[in-house]
Amino acid sequence: MTQPIEVDLPHRLGKAAAKQRIEGGFGKLAGFIPGGHVAEHQWTGDTLHFVAEGMGQRVAVRLDVGDSNVHASFELPGFLSMFGEQLRAKLQKEGPKLLE
Repeated sequence: MTQPIEVDLPHRLGKAAAKQRIEGGFGKLAGFIPGGHVAEHQWTGDTLHFVAEGMGQRVAVRLDVGDSNVHASFELPGFLSMFGEQLRAKLQKEGPKLLE
């Protein structure tokens, strides 16, 4: 297993509003993985766990929602690790748009 791709996404929504925005759009994050879609998801308190499937691979994603920040962590399997830096760059650029 490779190191997770981790990105902090700042916001000014407050925790409750950020969770609502994430609930309405986290499927877009799965699309950051080539051919990706959400296979399963579950909230545990202020943390959303979901599995994105793409290219025959499963990616575990964790979003920890705070008052002014969302910490995103993607666990990429070996095959998708070659896309790690591209995924990180896309998350940093596009991720905050999910919280607007």
